[in-house]
Amino acid sequence: MSKLGKFFKGGGSSKSRAAPSPQEALARLRETEEMLSKKQEYLENRIQRELTLAKKHGTQNKRAALQALKRKKRFEKQLTQIDGTLSTIEFQREALENSHTNTEVLRNMGFAAKAMKAVHENMDLNKIDDLMQEITEQQDIAQEISEAFSQRVGFGDDFDEDELMAELEELEQEELNKKMTNIRLPNVPSSSLPAQPERMPGRMSATSSTAHRSRAASSRRAEDEDDDIKQLAAW
Repeated sequence: MSKLGKFFKGGGSSKSRAAPSPQEALARLRETEEMLSKKQEYLENRIQRELTLAKKHGTQNKRAALQALKRKKRFEKQLTQIDGTLSTIEFQREALENSHTNTEVLRNMGFAAKAMKAVHENMDLNKIDDLMQEITEQQDIAQEISEAFSQRVGFGDDFDEDELMAELEELEQEELNKKMTNIRLPNVPSSSLPAQPERMPGRMSATSSTAHRSRAASSRRAEDEDDDIKQLAAW
C-alpha cells in the first residue's frame, strides 16, 4: 500500500474525530485557494526573472543561461500543476456550496411542513364549512340591507299621473280664458257716416283716395288683431 493510501486510511479510521461542517470545509477550501493563488503569483514572477536572466547571459555565458532556462521550465511545470489543482478545488467548493444550499433548503422545507401540520391539526373541516356558510349568509343580509337603503321611498307621493295631467290642463284652460276675456275688441260705430258734399272731380278723387287708404289701414289693424287673438287661442 502506498504512503498516500496509508495516510487517508489512517485518517479515516479515527472514529473519535467528527466530520467537519460544510461551513468549515468551505472555509478550508477558500484558504487553500488563496494559498495556491499566492504560490501561482510567485511562480509567475520567478519565471519572468529566469527568462530575463537567460536573456542577459545569452551566448556570453551559456552555462548560466541554460541553468536559468531549466529553472524556468520547472517553475512553469509547477505553475501548470497549480492551475489544475485550483480548478479541482474550485469545482469541489462549488459542489459543496450547492450541497450545503440543498441541505438548508430541505431543512427549511421540513420546518415549514411541520409548521403547516401543527396549524392544520387545530383546524376542523366541519367548523370551516360552517364558518364559510355563516359568512355567506351575512354577506347576503348585508346585500339586502344595501338594496333596501338604495330604493326610493315615496313618503305618500304615490299619485295618479293621469289625474295630475288632467288637472294641469284645466288650470291652463282657465288661464287662457282669463286672458281671452281681458282682450278688448275695437268698437263698431253705430251711426252711419255723414254724406259727403259734392266736390270737384279732382278733390273727390283725392278724398276718395284718402278714404281708401284709411279703410285699408283699418282693415290691416283688424287683421293684425285677429292674428293676435288666434295666436293667443293657440297658446
